[in-house]
Amino acid sequence: MSEGKKAYTVLTLNTVAFTVCFACWMLNGVLVTFLVDNGVFDWSVAQMGMLIGIPVLTGSLMRLPLGMLTDRFGGRPVYTILMLISAIPMFLLGQANSYTEFLIYSLGFGMTGASFAVGIAFSSVWFSKERQGTALGIFGAGNAGAALTAMGAPTLLNWLTNNGANLDQWRQLPTLYAVVLVAMAIIFYLFTSNRKPASSGQRTVLQMLTPLKDMRVWRFGLYYFLVFGGFVALAQWLVPYYVNVYAMSIVMAGLLTSIFSLPSGVIRALGGVLSDKFGARSVMYWVLGVTAVCCFLLFFPKMDIESTGSGVMARKSGVVVAVSDNEIQVGEDVYSLKPIPQSQSANDDADAILLPRVSSWHEPLVVVGDQVSKRQLLARGVTHIFFQANVWVFTVLVFIIGIAMGIGKAAVYKHIPMYFPDEVGVVGGIVGVVGGLGGFVCPIIFGLMLESIGLWTTTWIFFFVVTMVSLVWMAIVIKRISNKDNRIESAEAPSPT
Repeated sequence: MSEGKKAYTVLTLNTVAFTVCFACWMLNGVLVTFLVDNGVFDWSVAQMGMLIGIPVLTGSLMRLPLGMLTDRFGGRPVYTILMLISAIPMFLLGQANSYTEFLIYSLGFGMTGASFAVGIAFSSVWFSKERQGTALGIFGAGNAGAALTAMGAPTLLNWLTNNGANLDQWRQLPTLYAVVLVAMAIIFYLFTSNRKPASSGQRTVLQMLTPLKDMRVWRFGLYYFLVFGGFVALAQWLVPYYVNVYAMSIVMAGLLTSIFSLPSGVIRALGGVLSDKFGARSVMYWVLGVTAVCCFLLFFPKMDIESTGSGVMARKSGVVVAVSDNEIQVGEDVYSLKPIPQSQSANDDADAILLPRVSSWHEPLVVVGDQVSKRQLLARGVTHIFFQANVWVFTVLVFIIGIAMGIGKAAVYKHIPMYFPDEVGVVGGIVGVVGGLGGFVCPIIFGLMLESIGLWTTTWIFFFVVTMVSLVWMAIVIKRISNKDNRIESAEAPSPT
């Protein structure tokens, strides 16, 4: 087989294996929600957040050592062993009977998340620098595994449990996932060829870790915390979000979540192409800007609020002569009132309201015959705000965020082989660790914020803050680089004669 065919075979199987591993990695988002929703386990929101996030922790922490092992030994043996080992706790998950057992086995199968660092390093050594952005973007499309779990796992659970009639059959789902992992490991080992960086065997562990002193690595890590960690968190968190906020079934919630996760995973390949053509920096500006705008628009929760508005005060003292819904007469003075609108929030739920609806009216505080003084309040103002947080508008905005994150994931990893061509596994590993930690801590943060504040939309407030920090940091660094380049050009310019 020619080198070109080997390269594309490796890239194809890397992508398929990553898709399988990512689908396994995201299992708890659906499974935990199903178990709690059907009363199999009585776990709090915070406990759910921990179980959803804990596999991500293992996958994140294992990315750096597995990236280093891939640089040292090549991706074929490392990837194969990773999938075989991960299949064991995945199978045991189906035997769990308590929160502690579920937590331990989730930690174990979370190693599937480290497949990203292995695949990135293994894919990059087969392609030239000019084609790495596209190749890594294609590989990253394996993120679509999250959508496969979001769409398929709820249906499988309903089928296995006979639509809830035999709930204990949920235990068969982790077994099916374990079988797929073993089968993928065998196929991967049989049909791929091994390769590693030329300098991999000549460096010590400390030398391999040298790039971690570069602040640029940690800046890339912050970007990846948002675009990858945020993606991982939302791919799981959106299922309980839809179930609780919009009272949807878990199957429908999974389908709508896949609208976010499937395009986000697939479009990563386009992100690689755009990064090759326009530069990763320009692409990241657009990604962060679009994400910030959409998160801001998602700040506002469903609301039905009545508050004090602008009232009507007497211009001078006198006796109230007449009172109606439209006016109050005091002596010779007539004060116009806003009547109560015909339809209020009780009827609004039947409408497809896209934007907040604000109405106001006056309620008289005086009756005929009352003696009022100057500047006395005749009618209090009432302001009513109703916002439906329309589910389809919500889904469209989340879809746009998913697209931005998918493109951003490729843009971040386009930087790595450019700045660190011989340390892709190590740098990709640490960036992946930081990004993966985002997938771990975000569901926990979401759960804690939800319990303390009581608003599901705190999710978007958190993402908005992280996005703005990333955007400002990037702008400061780029401005500093531009100023430095200008000073160099000025110093090299010939003096006027």
